[in-house]
Amino acid sequence: MSVKSDERKHQILQALASLLEKPHRIKITTAAVASRAQISESALYRYFPSKSLMFEALIEFIEKTLFVLINKIMQEEDDSIKKTENILLLLLGFAQKNPGMTRILISDAILNENECLQLRINQLHDRLEAALKQAMRFAISEHKIHIELGVAAHANILMCYVIGCWHQFVKSEFRCELVKNWHLQRNVLLPRML
Repeated sequence: MSVKSDERKHQILQALASLLEKPHRIKITTAAVASRAQISESALYRYFPSKSLMFEALIEFIEKTLFVLINKIMQEEDDSIKKTENILLLLLGFAQKNPGMTRILISDAILNENECLQLRINQLHDRLEAALKQAMRFAISEHKIHIELGVAAHANILMCYVIGCWHQFVKSEFRCELVKNWHLQRNVLLPRML
């Protein structure tokens, strides 16, 4: 694939993401994406034969971005307690910086699209929860702490918290600040780990 082709694909995906950032939901059509990308609709179809493939490419971008950063946290952060906290802050910060992508993360933007996209988001949520579980296991072994509910249940609560924050962010039309009360919430979410 040529550099120009990659650049054009990136331009189309940026156009789609910017349309998803509109606080008032608009129907995302290929015509709207093409118009935002300043290309013809037929040109858009040369790069993405369907709207579902555009959404799939955005999901792939989200996955790659988040897991590169999560792996960096896991490798570079020495304190295993901070690993869990930093992953949570990463997930909230990513949403704050990428409101359109957040609509994909909560499936709001892909509701009436190909159901394979929903399965892909579900798998992404499962992988994120597994990363939280792994970070918590490190914390338990390093700090000899006890987690009342067990690691799997606690990681699930953390993931539910993140998804809830994402929903609240989208529902507020991207106005609420996701980490505004983090200094208080962390004491509830990670009670025995801090």
